[in-house]
Amino acid sequence: MTRDRISAGRRGEELAAAFLARAGYAILDRNWRCPLGELDIVARDGGTLVFVEVRTRRSARFGAPEESVGFSKRRKLSRLATFYIHRYGLFDVPARFDVAAVHLLPSGPEVELIRDAFDLCR
Repeated sequence: MTRDRISAGRRGEELAAAFLARAGYAILDRNWRCPLGELDIVARDGGTLVFVEVRTRRSARFGAPEESVGFSKRRKLSRLATFYIHRYGLFDVPARFDVAAVHLLPSGPEVELIRDAFDLCR
């Protein structure tokens, strides 16, 4: 991965976390890692545990950011979320997956939140 992509990804995560905080989400973890991989943001929205996948794009050349969360990524996120829930004993807490689509535009960044973007994949 190039430095430009890493830098854009980090900036996107910062923008997404700030957006979520302003929207009333309580950020619990950022870049949470386990042997299965990494969750970008884990937050609470009221009484709901939310696993937020952040996708950042500098242009629409390769499609919208949210379009890059395909089936295999959704399945991986589902496994990570299940691991997280088991690790912290959050079995009785409702959970969902959101996608934060960050557009780094010349006119300034925009964050779009897709709530309940997909269901648990097995």
